[in-house]
Amino acid sequence: MEKTATIQARINPEVKQEAQKILNQLHMTMSEAIALYLTQITLHKGIPFEIKIPNEITKKTLRDSEAGKDLHRADSVAELFEELNC
Repeated sequence: MEKTATIQARINPEVKQEAQKILNQLHMTMSEAIALYLTQITLHKGIPFEIKIPNEITKKTLRDSEAGKDLHRADSVAELFEELNC
């Protein structure tokens, strides 16, 4: 399929930079990622993931985790899974 349409969007520079780092690790260009996203919207006939407004508990949990409050730490993935299996 011929690619001739152009999309222009304004985005927070920090968000773009972080996304670019991840896409580089995936060996994808920003254009490929956007095309993939739009293709998924077309296939799903909507946004391809759930979008919700967080409730108060979720909001508090997100604020706390961003502040580094009450975080659980494990030394390895194996230790984390061992703790989860208990």
